[in-house]
Amino acid sequence: MFEITGTIKKIFDEQTFGSGFNKREFVLTIESGRFPQDIKFECVKDKVSLLASLNPGDKAKVFFDLRGREWKENYYVNLNAWKIERLDGASEAAPPEDDGAPLPEEPGETIKGDDVPF
Repeated sequence: MFEITGTIKKIFDEQTFGSGFNKREFVLTIESGRFPQDIKFECVKDKVSLLASLNPGDKAKVFFDLRGREWKENYYVNLNAWKIERLDGASEAAPPEDDGAPLPEEPGETIKGDDVPF
């Protein structure tokens, strides 16, 4: 399982194949160093509906699996999205950020800045 956060750049039309298999692809732009990276993902079967409420420009967190296969001596890799969380304009509030500083265990105990727990 992998996850990545970025901005939806493009959502392609749903594709349905003769066997009844369907998929829908989308591109997520991530900030990576000096140059943004455009990464193509796919949603298959019932996961196609995950894209219904998303639009280009939306920030999203994508949970995905790597899928690989061989066909005619060539190898292919797909990024199979199985969960997408919309980050901007979502109805749920984001949890407060943790500053990472542990709380003292006993009253009166303090943690010094150079006495980090790792």
